[in-house]
Amino acid sequence: MSLHLTVLVKGAGEMATGVVQRLHCCHLRVALTEVAAPLAVRRAVSFCEAVYDQRKVVEGVAAVLVNRPEEMEAVWQKGEIPLLVDPETEVLDYLKPDVLVEATLNKHNTGVSKADAPLVIALGPGFEAGVDAHVVIESNRGHNLGRLIEEGRAEPNTGVPGNTAGYTIERVLRAPADGVFDCDCALGDRVEKGQVVGRVASQPVVAQVGGILRGLIRPQSRVWEGLKIGDVDPRSDKAFVHTISEKARALGGSVVEAIMRVYNRP
Repeated sequence: MSLHLTVLVKGAGEMATGVVQRLHCCHLRVALTEVAAPLAVRRAVSFCEAVYDQRKVVEGVAAVLVNRPEEMEAVWQKGEIPLLVDPETEVLDYLKPDVLVEATLNKHNTGVSKADAPLVIALGPGFEAGVDAHVVIESNRGHNLGRLIEEGRAEPNTGVPGNTAGYTIERVLRAPADGVFDCDCALGDRVEKGQVVGRVASQPVVAQVGGILRGLIRPQSRVWEGLKIGDVDPRSDKAFVHTISEKARALGGSVVEAIMRVYNRP
């Protein structure tokens, strides 16, 4: 049996990419929308990089930038995923998807409504199941990660990154000021504790722990003070740079479950 469903995913960052990769591998027809200048930290595993490079491949799955909704069909015919710059999700009227997935993880509702599709799924805090979306998926790491919520809200954002090899806030690189990010390193580089990774407005961005640069926003991006701009992985395994994280895979699996609950009833 084949489910002929069209799924529109709003957002194309790291977590959205994990969702899309799993949906695509389940042979669902998936499309993506993004903003005009996305700021992805884990660029190697974020389909939003297609906005800049026209095409992005993650774990063997390709997303391709299209300029108009009418170009999506040709991309699907090639077994690839169309990505449209459409921050207001105007393509909804054209596409009329069976499922809309709000995967920006902006932590607040930017205009998603249950009326947008027969099934609306929202990831993380900022949405109420049964009001803003049909299903909300827990995005906080821990016991409830990936849980489907059909009534109520996800846990509030803690502001604390997940624990990796005993490190949390220490592994995150943040902009020390407003300005343009100049980078001395590249994704996958080994850095040491105390090393200057780059600069913003002449102020250094310093690694607080040694490891591999698993994430780093695009050089010359305009940033603001406190913005997350990098991620040092103390496990120092370069393979992790180019593979989807366990959290993104978990969220992807939960989206698949939410879709199957509705569209694969006995």
